[in-house]
Amino acid sequence: MFLKQLRPLTFGKMFFVVFILTSALSVTSLLSDIEKGRRKVVHVLEDDTGAVIVQTAPGKVVTHRGGSITLPCRFHHEPENTDPARIRIKWTKVTDALQFEDVFVALGRQQRVFGSYRGRVFLEQEGPGDASVIIQNVTLDDYGRYECEVTNDMEDDTGFVNLDLEGVVFPYYPRDGRYKLNYHQAEDACKQQDAILASHSQLHKAWLEGLDWCNAGWLEDGSVQYPISHPRDQCGRSDTPAGVRNYGYRHKEDERYDAFCFTSKLNGKVYFLKRFKKVNYAEATKACIRDGSVAAKVGQVYAAWKFQLLDRCEAGWLEDGSIRYPIVNPRPRCGGSHPGVRHLGFPDKKFRLYGVYCFRKNTDETAGGIETTKSPKDILTKRKSSNSIPMNATRAI
Repeated sequence: MFLKQLRPLTFGKMFFVVFILTSALSVTSLLSDIEKGRRKVVHVLEDDTGAVIVQTAPGKVVTHRGGSITLPCRFHHEPENTDPARIRIKWTKVTDALQFEDVFVALGRQQRVFGSYRGRVFLEQEGPGDASVIIQNVTLDDYGRYECEVTNDMEDDTGFVNLDLEGVVFPYYPRDGRYKLNYHQAEDACKQQDAILASHSQLHKAWLEGLDWCNAGWLEDGSVQYPISHPRDQCGRSDTPAGVRNYGYRHKEDERYDAFCFTSKLNGKVYFLKRFKKVNYAEATKACIRDGSVAAKVGQVYAAWKFQLLDRCEAGWLEDGSIRYPIVNPRPRCGGSHPGVRHLGFPDKKFRLYGVYCFRKNTDETAGGIETTKSPKDILTKRKSSNSIPMNATRAI
């Protein structure tokens, strides 16, 4: 717990304070809190001077691709009978370049949702002073920092909340070879493999979990970094400490490196297609199509390895023409003593023969952890009738 003091914004006898609740609670703890019928961690106190002191729990809200999440934001104003039609609530997404993307705005009963958030973002509406929004069917691009702004006439206050995703970071370079991508090409390469450029915090977390890669790659903020868990002379000298090495911010057009991509939970399944014989690349992609699937992308194989615990000691074609296979339980003759997705390079597509990894998208939207979009009214009705939360939902209050 930490203490955060905000000066009240005064106009006449009225003031209000916005505060962000940034604790990430598991579904289990959320159910427990609902059963108790009260909200935890928030206490609004008033000292002798009339200033408002807000206590919140530090942290961030966490979900996965396809899940639902609440971005928590509450405000307090006096007198409490202030006309709610005069209060404007605005949510924006903040990028590292301090660019702002409009997400949601409400003035009284009028509401508007912007861009890719349309049909997915709603006010939580948990009573007076609640400016929280629910994001449904969370995407990879939803990851990041959000600003909640509450305005009453000419006075306003803001708070911030970080939306994090469960997922996996992987290095990527194309068939052309290493150090061939400028920033924009790296960004496109990750998207083509069902991923986005990783952030520094995501790469750092991957390093803490053991990621060791001796080639520098672009991150989403335009910096170039690489994680070293086992220092060695070939990777910046063996006498330097382990860590995430940072080249700083590089020229996005002229300089070329690899990419570090990030992906999250799949709405589907990756599997190794069993065949009587090995095939070339063209035959492999056709085999997946005949099986009602498509050749798997690199990000999909990493997500299956991470979340489905896909473990297969057989090399296979992927959509980008590379040969890879996922290992959860290392064993002899399966590529080393550590778990991971093994990469055998980009062989000749016509003459080299391998198996193939396919991806089949879920036809039932709820089967793969993707929640069908519901309005807040539907969610509240279900909550009142069953006092339960969909198991794929992650909320914070």
